Parts: sequence; C-alpha cells; structure tokens
Amino acid sequence: MQLTAWATLAVLGVYFWTGVMAGWARVKYKVPAPSMEGPLPFQSAQRVQANTLEQLPLVLAPLWLCGHFLGDAWAAAGGLLWCAGRILYALGYYRDPARREAGFVIGMVACGALVAGSATGLLIRLG
Repeated sequence: MQLTAWATLAVLGVYFWTGVMAGWARVKYKVPAPSMEGPLPFQSAQRVQANTLEQLPLVLAPLWLCGHFLGDAWAAAGGLLWCAGRILYALGYYRDPARREAGFVIGMVACGALVAGSATGLLIRLG
C-alpha cells in the first residue's frame, strides 16, 4: 500500500502547510499567543488550519480502510483529491472566506468516496 502511504504523507503535508500559514499570519499581524482575535486575514488562516485538523479523521481512517479493502490506487486517488480540495479551500478562504465552498465540497466528496470505497471493498470480501 505504497500509494496509500504517499497519499497519507500528502494529507499530512497539507495539514503542515496550513499550520505554517496560520503561524505566519500570527507573526505578520502581530497576534500574540494564545489570542485567537485579530484581523480577518489572521482569523481566516487560523480557521483554515483548525478546519483542516477537524477533517483529518474523516480522511485518514477511510483512506487506509479503502486502501486495505478496495485497493491502493483507489485510496490514493481519494486522498489526493482531498488534498486538492483542501488546497483550493485554503486559497479561497485566504482571499475571501466566501470563496471556500468549492474546495470544501471537493474535500467532502473525496471523504465520501473513500468511505464508499471502504464499504464496497468490505462488501466484495463478504461475497
């Protein structure tokens, strides 16, 4: 399951990137820790990072279940689609919070596909 492992590293890379962007915004806008209040660009960077953290269980668990029960390539494709959606979500949110929807939807579709792939693989093994 090498492709699934690479996709997992990509997922974690996206999360790391959002964390760096949140830290960079904290420094740029001079928002001292632990404050979460600041200008909109800081709040947007913090929200992107927090929402990405919230999404990790929704992608990592079904990523590995799908890889095990349906196939490595299917799982990796779902994981990489999630990464693309999260990057689109972040870039949209950084520009204007109202522009985050497309990336959010892509990420959720990827999670749904991974869950569906996991269930399909399990059902195939039952048969």
